[in-house]
Amino acid sequence: MTRSKLTHLDETGAAHMVDVGGKAETDRVAVAEGSVRMRPETLALIKAGDAAKGDVIGTARIAGIMAAKKTHDLIPLCHPLLLSKISIDIEANEALPGLHVVATVKLTGKTGVEMEALTAVSVACLTIYDMAKAADKGMIIQDIRLLQKTGGKSGDWSVAASEK
Repeated sequence: MTRSKLTHLDETGAAHMVDVGGKAETDRVAVAEGSVRMRPETLALIKAGDAAKGDVIGTARIAGIMAAKKTHDLIPLCHPLLLSKISIDIEANEALPGLHVVATVKLTGKTGVEMEALTAVSVACLTIYDMAKAADKGMIIQDIRLLQKTGGKSGDWSVAASEK
């Protein structure tokens, strides 16, 4: 079994920020997802726009975008990045029941945007919870994960390819 080297640890095991100075700039994209499971009545309330705090989906979308831009302030070893695109898609899923969140983050740079996409999804889901908790404190934030990433030295990766 081969072990991957953890890039945020030096030879002594101390945490450090990776030096990306010598890396080539490439187009990079990361897509992450997550969901908030809730009672059907709560989902209906959100879809109708009747939540006490206002527009749940619109507010969560803005929160996710803001979070992606602030990832370096939240995750200690992340680099501050000049992101070129952040999109947050939030869809009702009656089968959950709840809301499914997908974040896509892009840039041309020397480091990837996986953490930015994951942070965007996490904060969007937390915002959904915050906006609707008066109606349903039992909501469950679940299944936050990276779906795919492209670009960089390690190349492309996707959940679909890794499950083959």
